[in-house]
Amino acid sequence: MCRNTLPRVLIILAGMITAASLASSHNYTDALSKCILFFEGQRSGNLPPSQRMTWRKDSALKDGSDVGMDLVGGYYDAGDNVKFNFPMAFTTTMLSWSVLEFGNLMGSDLQQAMEAIRWGTDYFLKATNVPDSVVGVVGDPIGDHSCSQRPEDMDTPRTSYVVTKEKPGSEVSAEIAAAFAASSLVFKDSDNNYSTLLLNRSMQVFEFADKYRGSYNDSIGEGACPFYCDFSGYMDELLWGASWLYKATGAADYWNYVRENIDKMESTVIRNFNGDPVSYINGAVTEFGWDSKHSGINVLVSQWVMTDPNNSSPFILNADKFVCSILPESPTQKSVTYSPGGLLFKPGGSNLQHSTSISYLLMVYAGYMKATNKVVNCGNNVVITPDRLVNFTKGQVDYILGSNPLGMSYMVGFGPQFPQKIHHRGSVLPSLDQHPQHIDCRGGDVYWQSQGPNLNLLTGAIVGGPAENDTFQDSRYNVPQSEPTTYINAPFVGVLAYFKSLFPQLNPRK
Repeated sequence: MCRNTLPRVLIILAGMITAASLASSHNYTDALSKCILFFEGQRSGNLPPSQRMTWRKDSALKDGSDVGMDLVGGYYDAGDNVKFNFPMAFTTTMLSWSVLEFGNLMGSDLQQAMEAIRWGTDYFLKATNVPDSVVGVVGDPIGDHSCSQRPEDMDTPRTSYVVTKEKPGSEVSAEIAAAFAASSLVFKDSDNNYSTLLLNRSMQVFEFADKYRGSYNDSIGEGACPFYCDFSGYMDELLWGASWLYKATGAADYWNYVRENIDKMESTVIRNFNGDPVSYINGAVTEFGWDSKHSGINVLVSQWVMTDPNNSSPFILNADKFVCSILPESPTQKSVTYSPGGLLFKPGGSNLQHSTSISYLLMVYAGYMKATNKVVNCGNNVVITPDRLVNFTKGQVDYILGSNPLGMSYMVGFGPQFPQKIHHRGSVLPSLDQHPQHIDCRGGDVYWQSQGPNLNLLTGAIVGGPAENDTFQDSRYNVPQSEPTTYINAPFVGVLAYFKSLFPQLNPRK
C-alpha cells in the first residue's frame, strides 16, 4: 500500500477545525465501518463465511453461462439486480484510491475495505479473461426492472453484454483498467502476486480500450442506455486509465499518453439519452463521477506535477478551476448550487453522489496542497487554503450524517433518524431466512406497497438524498432520493477515514 504525507498534514490541519465545527461532529468511526459494510449488501455470487450482512444470501450463480464464461460475483450497482460494470469499476477505483490515500487512518476497517475492493477485482478478472473482449453488463436491465424480486430469486434473463474489437466499449474497458491499476497498488505490500496479476491485466485491458475505440452506448445499446449511458465520451476514461497506470508503473509511455491527449477531452462529443451527439459541455473540468473523470484526472495528476512547472499545465490550472467552481465564496463558483442547509447540488438525480465524490477530491487536493504549501487564488482576493477545503468538506460530511434542517442521517443505520423505506429489492423483501419460498416477478409488490419500514436493514447505505430545499420523502417510489448506490458510498470511505483520524475523541467504537 502506498505511503504518503497525510499523517503529518493531519496534525497541522487538526488545529484549524473551529469549535462550532467540533460541536457538530459525528461518530466518524461508526460511520466509516457502516459505510464499508454496505458493500456486503450489494454482493452478487457465492457469499463467503465471513459475510456479516447475513440476511443476504447467494445469488446469480449462473451468470456468464450464456456466453460460456464464469461471471459469478461482483456487485449490484444500486437497488436492483443488474451488474453494470462501468459504475462498478468506478466504485472499485474509488475504493482503491480511498485506501491508497487514507488506508493508514482506517485502523481495523482497512482489512474490510480491502476485501470490498477484492470482491470487485476478482469479478473483473473474470470479466476480462477473454482476450480482446470485456464484459460490460450482466443481466437484462429491461427484464430486471420489470420485476420486484430478491437477488436470490431472480428468474429474469441474465444476459451478458460484451464489447469486442468489432463492437468496442472504450469507456467501460478503460475504467476497468483504472480499477485494476489502482487496486494493484493497494495489494502491492500484502499480496504481491495478486498485485502483479492486476497490473498486468490493467495494461492488457487498457491497450484493448485504446486500440479499439468506440462507445459501449453503440455496441451494447440496451444494456447500457438509458441506465448508464456514457454522456461525456470515452476519452476521459482513457486518460484516467493511463494516469492510474503511470502511478502504478512509473512508465513514461503512460505519462506521455496523458500529456499528449489531455486537450482532446475538450473536443469530446457529448450524447443525450437517445445516443444522439450534442454539444460539448464547457464546464467538464469541474465534473467527476462514474461518467466523467475530468476533475479526477487533474487532481490525481497534480500529486506528481505540483512542483514541476514543465509538466504542471494544464493539470494544476484545471484542478484549481475545479476548486474555485465549488467553494461558495469564489467569484467563479458556478458548477454547483447549495440548499438552504448548505448541501451542494448538481443537476440530475441521486445528488449525494456529487457531494461524496466532490468531497473526496477536495480532501485529496487539500493534502497535496498542504504538502507543497500551495493555495488556490480564485480571483477578487479570494484565496482558498487547504484548511478551508477541510472545513468545507466537513460541512458536507456532517450534513449527510445528520447536521441538516431535518436532523436526518442519509446513511441507513447511522444516527437516531435515517431513511426507513429505501428503494432496494433485498432490503424491501423478506430474507430467505424469513420467507424461504420463491417470490416470483410480481410477488414482491405487496412489500413495496407496505407503509411500514423495509424488512432488512441495509446498514451503511447512503441514499440519493434530499431535495434542493432540504426536504426528503422517505418513499420507495422516490427513486432519486431513496435509492442507494455503490458509487455514492465508495468515495465517502476515504473522507470518513480522514475525519475519523481528526476527531478520535468523538469516535468511540460502537
